[in-house]
Amino acid sequence: MRLKNNTLALAAAAGALFAGQAHAQSNVTLYGLIDMSVPTYRSNAGPNGAKTIGIGNDGEPWFSGSRWGLRGSEDIGNGTHIIFRLESEFVTSSGDMEDPGQIFDRDAWVGVQDDTFGKLTVGFQNTIARDAAAIYGDAYGSASLSTEEGGFTNSNNFKQMIFYAASATGTRYTNGVAWKKLFNNGLFLSAGYAFGNTTNFAVGSNYQVAIGYNGGPFNVSGFYSHANRAGFTNQSYSAGGNYTIGIVRVNAGYFHYTGDQGALGQRRDNAWTVSMKLMPQGRFDYELGYQQMHASNVAYNADGFVPNANSGSFSLTNGVGSGYKETLYASAFYHLSKRTELYVAGDYMKLHNGYTVAGTNGKNNQVELTGGIRTRF
Repeated sequence: MRLKNNTLALAAAAGALFAGQAHAQSNVTLYGLIDMSVPTYRSNAGPNGAKTIGIGNDGEPWFSGSRWGLRGSEDIGNGTHIIFRLESEFVTSSGDMEDPGQIFDRDAWVGVQDDTFGKLTVGFQNTIARDAAAIYGDAYGSASLSTEEGGFTNSNNFKQMIFYAASATGTRYTNGVAWKKLFNNGLFLSAGYAFGNTTNFAVGSNYQVAIGYNGGPFNVSGFYSHANRAGFTNQSYSAGGNYTIGIVRVNAGYFHYTGDQGALGQRRDNAWTVSMKLMPQGRFDYELGYQQMHASNVAYNADGFVPNANSGSFSLTNGVGSGYKETLYASAFYHLSKRTELYVAGDYMKLHNGYTVAGTNGKNNQVELTGGIRTRF
């Protein structure tokens, strides 16, 4: 009888152990994306109006930084998962690391995702403001909000709108904590904080909050950001959304930014964007967009150019100015499969009233044209 009871006890223990392991399922996925833009044409890319024709913008692809990564999830029961992501960007045209010395320069975080609580991640990751603004920042982001990372397009002249959603360490948090929750009724809430990791708690730190709503054909979101960089306070807020009717999606958004500049006073930016995506049946889709960035009392950097918002790279001796930059862009995609597409794209940028950028070499306009292929694995 004792032997029988011991056998039953061992069987019960083994069954309990197996049941515990049954829900603790885990997976790790290798994934990636390769974008190659060739040929790419740029006007006013050198002194005296010189033009360039080559692969990408200085080797960079037009739409998406080429990358590879690992993402993983472990089910620990009761609707809770331990998650992580490691993601690295590389330059397709040369094989170089995008950021030498930083192997995981897009993502390096670990977190927990729960059906009730939401998603909490810690490490190097997108700012939550960038994710929230992706639904209206240009014509290429997702139409609806989610707890996944989003963003804007890559290295062309209309990318710079993304810096209004940046932190003290760029468009990604270093030492960041991010929480996101998408409720069943479509409400989206998010908050993020980045530690400065210095003895002065405020220096290099950043906090952001975002709110949005997925309403089916109509989706809206907005954010507030407060960043402390190089001893100066940078604040921005934004609101926008999109509406889809039939085969047409229209996006629009507004950004406001203020940046302290010491004795030079406060920089004030107002920017807005409108774009559309046409998605007829078949393999083609088409995009068209316009954006304008207006900077007032902006301190130039050491080279005499308008620095990106939240960058803190201005000079206290080069004076201040005002002006605005406008950019018109368009593209067409032909989808060979669910993973691979061909594209043609272009933009036209015009600078006004003292707004200067390095890429035009003293000229007040630039044309960029390209074709390319993008594939995923």
